[in-house]
Amino acid sequence: MKTEPGAASWNPWHGCRKLSAGCAHCYVYRMDEKHDRDGSAVYRTGSFSLPVRRNRAGDYKIPPGTLVYTCFTSDFLLEDADPWRPEAWHMIRERDDLAFLFVTKRIDRLFDCLPADWGDGYENVHIGCTVENQDRAAYRLPLFLAAPIRHKSLICEPLLERLDLSPWLGPWVEQLVAGGESGNEARVCDFDWVLDLRRQCVERGVAFHFKQTGARFRKDGRLYRIRREQQHPQARRAKIEWGPTSAAAAPPSPAQSNLWEDT
Repeated sequence: MKTEPGAASWNPWHGCRKLSAGCAHCYVYRMDEKHDRDGSAVYRTGSFSLPVRRNRAGDYKIPPGTLVYTCFTSDFLLEDADPWRPEAWHMIRERDDLAFLFVTKRIDRLFDCLPADWGDGYENVHIGCTVENQDRAAYRLPLFLAAPIRHKSLICEPLLERLDLSPWLGPWVEQLVAGGESGNEARVCDFDWVLDLRRQCVERGVAFHFKQTGARFRKDGRLYRIRREQQHPQARRAKIEWGPTSAAAAPPSPAQSNLWEDT
């Protein structure tokens, strides 16, 4: 996984089991197929102890203050990882000078997976809950809302249909991330769905991030095929990022929303 400057990637285990509609064309499966591997085969990786590894000088290899993208080739709450997770929590607790972010489709397993000293949540753990369609939003978000987590985000990626998240959006959500689906079999993501999510976020004071278009993107009724390397840049061209303290509270202007190129 490509990470931002000042960030690191930690995959303590690899492989996952498809769970819902958003998993149909999982990028982990595609990646493993290219190397003749089974994406559903879950195993503990050689990077398991990465957060607590030290260099020859005795310093941690991952420096303090780093954002650690955690378990992005699996799901941190995956059942298969139950034997390894306690040790992973121990490392996360030891490295309270790092910020750990993981995204899950298994928020219903959270209480079965928490360490004994979790309390209201570790300050250095940020959890994103995936809601790819209205059905999963209705099931997962009441659980996510009630869960003892200090930092929460909603991940609408891959965005598979128009979503009404108004029953759940509020100050408890730090950010909503929207994006399409990559790969040759990608399903369509519609710009109108993205803009509607942005509107809901603006109305409820939730930061909004349009991460990437996906491979098949529809705007104003026209379907665009977007190359992988252009999916993030094209999303940035839309200029629809919003935060509660931003001056961009108004809907995007026509000049902003028409900055599209067919690639």
